[in-house]
Amino acid sequence: MTRPKVLLVDDNQELLALLARLVETEGWVPVAVGKGRTAIDRIGSEKPAAAVVDVLLPDMMGYDVAAALRKAGIPFVFMTGVFKGGRAASDAKGQHGALAYFEKPFEAKKLVEALRSMVPRAPASAASPAPPPPAPPAEDQSDFDVEVAVEAEEPVEAIELTGRVVVEEGGVAAVLSGEKLAAAPVATPSRLVAAVARPPAVRPTPRPRPPPTDLSRPEGRLEENLPELITAFHLAQQTGELTLQKGKVKKTLYFEKGRPCFAISNLVNDRFGPFLVRVGKISLPQLEIVQAAADQSGKRTGEVLVEMGLLKEEEKIYYVAQQVKAIVYSLFGWEEGQYRLHFADRAAGEAVKLDLHPANLIARGVKKLYKPERLLSLLSPDERLVPAPEPAYALHDVELERWEAEMLPRVDGTKTVAELVALARRPEHVVYAFLYAMLSVKLLDRT
Repeated sequence: MTRPKVLLVDDNQELLALLARLVETEGWVPVAVGKGRTAIDRIGSEKPAAAVVDVLLPDMMGYDVAAALRKAGIPFVFMTGVFKGGRAASDAKGQHGALAYFEKPFEAKKLVEALRSMVPRAPASAASPAPPPPAPPAEDQSDFDVEVAVEAEEPVEAIELTGRVVVEEGGVAAVLSGEKLAAAPVATPSRLVAAVARPPAVRPTPRPRPPPTDLSRPEGRLEENLPELITAFHLAQQTGELTLQKGKVKKTLYFEKGRPCFAISNLVNDRFGPFLVRVGKISLPQLEIVQAAADQSGKRTGEVLVEMGLLKEEEKIYYVAQQVKAIVYSLFGWEEGQYRLHFADRAAGEAVKLDLHPANLIARGVKKLYKPERLLSLLSPDERLVPAPEPAYALHDVELERWEAEMLPRVDGTKTVAELVALARRPEHVVYAFLYAMLSVKLLDRT
């Protein structure tokens, strides 16, 4: 028996990729499209069993797609980031025939539950199991957070980290404050590789390892869409993982109900010991001693550092949080690669988790990690920007400097980017970074 198809209609390609993967996990076939006209055409050719339609589409209103779905007898639900409130929901159901109405951000699991009520179940005798996913390549058979680390394929750049971190340990949230940290650049990581990435000794008490991440299904290429991928998790309030890969380097960002909370990396310089060297907390000779003790005892580097008196217990939590932040922010320096989605809740197994608001993460990542030449290639001085018709975040979600808050109301489509730079009286790349950050969190849009 053929598997049911679910039509997904939204112009946010990253959200479509996330919803498509959720649909696949249910054993259905996703049909993802970005425009209303295309969706109407696919109704006849694909004959979906159900549909999810965004109300505001680039070429028409989702209500027009809904009319075609009703005519074809196909049940559907709406999702929207603009038309909110009880009146909009009641009109969507009463006038347009939607079976449910989801305001962004929404819990994706509730959307899936609504789809389950619409998609017909196959009879037990006639149902055929969904084909198993393709086996992962040999290099991806085990989780990549393993003892065999990799060197950087290019120099690791400096990262400035704020001294304030919000962490959760054992279900209790706390704010830890310290001085701003500057993680020094690493041009030649060979000594760190010798200290950290050598073959480990046999450990008497190996730590249990979490189940491997399925890296066999690349959702797409990383091409300036990291902010949109983070926002997709936010809009769907989804728990899971976003894995990015560039060459041999792999980093995974964990989400809990749409909020980034942890990150891991197989890069030597991202590990806890080398990170402490980069921020000047310990020296490289001290790291070599600590690593040797960790290899013999099977203990984590942080535990050994505390036992040796090089870190206090509360300092360990603070620096682990800063290490995770450094991994997360480093991703904004990537301009290419591949991304994959996975919906396991491995973050639940971490003792220390961050509490990062995705809007602030994106805004700060763009402003701190995007180089001037990159920004100049992404924004033209002749472009005009306007407030986004369907913002992904509320304005109060983003922390702005005073000059940024004063500049934002002036971005109304009447002035070019070059004119806004002149008005701001700030260095060009600083203004470009602010404007592109606002585009990235979808508070602004291009005309």
